[in-house]
Amino acid sequence: MPLRLGIARAPRVPKGEEYDVVIIGGGPAGMSAAVYTTRFLMSTLVVTKDIGGQLNLTNYVDDYPPLGKIEASKLANMFKDHAEMFGAKIVTGVSVENVEKVDGDWFRVTGSRGLDVKARTVIIAVGSERRKLGVPGERELAGRGVSYCSVCDAPLFKGKDAVVVVGGGDAAFEGAILLSGYVKKVYLVHRRKQFRAKPFFVEEAKSKPNIEFILDSVVTEIKGKDRVEAVVVRNKVTGETRELKVDGIFIEIGNEPPKELFKRIGLETDEAGHIKVDEWMRTNIPGVFAAGDCTTLWPAFRQVITAAAMGSVAAYSAYNHLIEKGYYKPKPLTELRE
Repeated sequence: MPLRLGIARAPRVPKGEEYDVVIIGGGPAGMSAAVYTTRFLMSTLVVTKDIGGQLNLTNYVDDYPPLGKIEASKLANMFKDHAEMFGAKIVTGVSVENVEKVDGDWFRVTGSRGLDVKARTVIIAVGSERRKLGVPGERELAGRGVSYCSVCDAPLFKGKDAVVVVGGGDAAFEGAILLSGYVKKVYLVHRRKQFRAKPFFVEEAKSKPNIEFILDSVVTEIKGKDRVEAVVVRNKVTGETRELKVDGIFIEIGNEPPKELFKRIGLETDEAGHIKVDEWMRTNIPGVFAAGDCTTLWPAFRQVITAAAMGSVAAYSAYNHLIEKGYYKPKPLTELRE
């Protein structure tokens, strides 16, 4: 399994401590936001369950310019080190439970392990949890042939014999079409006969001679010792099972943001629960910004580089918000690093 960074520990922040910004989330969006807020000399607290976000679901990243191919855990640590270099305080092993307006323009941020701090601005970068199959072998082989992002990981399978793509929406079909150019055989497994994907994607996939559709079927097990070696598929109508010898499986069945948290905060979301933002990462609540996979921006292209870009823009907007409100009091860099 990929290394999961950020071992849980109790926050080292006193109750009621005040910050220019609290960033919720430790993935590429949150850490990039922290790099920029601290460069703007804003006192910054990052609160997160772990470091890396979606990077924890893979072993390697090869599409983050200009790093070439790099271990995902190493990249996550680089994000963390960069933010800390400028003075961001990072607390891991903590879940934020609410953000509420108090005392005028302050926000009170509360969560597990006694977290209770105040901030002039808040950046939400909690990402979105990829839906999982919940079958044997999935967790054990995550990042070892089990992927949740075809666009991210397809090049890593160049020249392989076969892969499985699970799903019936746009992401699954785009993934299957993309993978058909990298591997010899693509099995697209879907639990129904009908697809949610756009007709264009369906017809494009059907035109590929190396894509085979396995319909009315579900994956029941992922097999392999150190890497994915086979996938067991069961037909829901006949009950028949078959074992596919494959090098990987791409699970494209959607994702789900923490909708209940967003509801408690009062954030406006789309039907899927993603936070509505404008091009400056502003939400419907002045002073609260959002970035990364938890937002409505660029939903069809969730990448490390786009998340990082959104984080930097959110930081710039938070900085401008402080200036507009008259709250910008830059902290000396030496003080931020203490």
